[in-house]
Formats: sequence, structure tokens, C-alpha cells
Amino acid sequence: MLEAIGTDLVEIARIKRALERYGERFMRRVYTERERTYALDHQDPIPALAARFAAKEAFQKCWPEPLSFQDVWVELMGRRPVLRFSERLRSRMEGAGLRAHLSLSHERGYALAVVVLESLEAE
Repeated sequence: MLEAIGTDLVEIARIKRALERYGERFMRRVYTERERTYALDHQDPIPALAARFAAKEAFQKCWPEPLSFQDVWVELMGRRPVLRFSERLRSRMEGAGLRAHLSLSHERGYALAVVVLESLEAE
């Protein structure tokens, strides 16, 4: 059963400006080591970073309380992006019987993320 939908659209130039202004401090505050490694393996890491930022924001729109950027991150299962969670948040998700689905896209100046929270409990 559908519990919540969150979306976020990020201007890629906004992430570029944040990196230029705050550099490594911004990277470490917002992204996990695996996210940083994945993005930095690309010729232009900014679109991948922007998509991951959008994913974190889209999930936050589904979740009823504030989270740290480090509580949720994006990994790949094959070519499919999936959300991963801190132990505390994963435990809360499992306890509530929730599963998160993620879709990412980026094109020219924008990155988009859509998160769907699904309840695994039967009504």
C-alpha cells in the first residue's frame, strides 16, 4: 500500500556553487564516502551529486521527522539506484513495515528524485 511520495528537483549549478564555496566540508556533511567515490569516478561528478542530494531531500519529504544527510544515501543494485539507511532509520523503517523505492534522473541543468514509501503490512 502506498504510504507517501516525495519528489525533489535540484538545479545542478546549485550543487556546483556549494562545492566551490564549501568544498570538502560540504561533501563530507552531505554525502557518504560511497556516494562521494561513485560521483568522483565520473568525468563530471556534479550531476551524480545533485541526483543524490535530490534523493535525500525527496525521502525527507516522506519521513515525519527531521533527518541528517548521513541517515539516507543512494547506492546502486546493478544499474538501479536504491536508498540505504542508517541503522537507526533502517530499524524504524522495518518496525513500521515500510519499503522505499527510488527513481533518479538528470538532464542538462536539473536532477530529479522521486521516492515512494510502500507499506508492507496488509490492511
